[in-house]
Amino acid sequence: MISSASTSIVSKTQKQLGLTVWFTGFSGAGKTTISRQVYQQLRSQHCKVELLDGDLVRQTLTKGLGFSQVDREENIRRIGFVAHLLTRNDVIVLVSAISPYRAVRQEVRQIIGSFIEVYVNAPIAVCEQRDVKGLYRRARAGEIKHFTGIDDPYEPPLNPELVCHTDRETIAESVTKVMNAIQARQPIQDFKQIKNEN
Repeated sequence: MISSASTSIVSKTQKQLGLTVWFTGFSGAGKTTISRQVYQQLRSQHCKVELLDGDLVRQTLTKGLGFSQVDREENIRRIGFVAHLLTRNDVIVLVSAISPYRAVRQEVRQIIGSFIEVYVNAPIAVCEQRDVKGLYRRARAGEIKHFTGIDDPYEPPLNPELVCHTDRETIAESVTKVMNAIQARQPIQDFKQIKNEN
């Protein structure tokens, strides 16, 4: 279990490196849940971290965009631009967005550079069971158009750095996998050492 000790996971003698961790997957797969817990873990270790959640971004930065492929791609480009600015200023950026199209994900990866793609993988049947907002039901009834996985495609990553199978692993297990991937990219102290020092 990753320590939640107050000591910084970034060594005092080393600078935190900017990094974007991009969570992609179906609605209901667990992207937001995992990214929020990773955010809390990083904050508890005094890391510079920001969370860009797709639903919240659509209420502000990308308000007015629809759900056509063109608008979805523009949505991801705008999120990617903000993530790029933060990453180059040594912030760890967590992006939680369906981002269904492979080409635009690759586009933002190339722009950002320091990038971890996390495929939050759960079968659509499982996502539908978790659907507390009833979005899948409404999409199947034709009340919502261009819904990913119903009448719009989702192109899964071909070579993601990390896959979280949220139908087969706990949220804690997924969070640990993501934290380990971030640690591998950072000048971070050993978690066991931190735990022993507190």
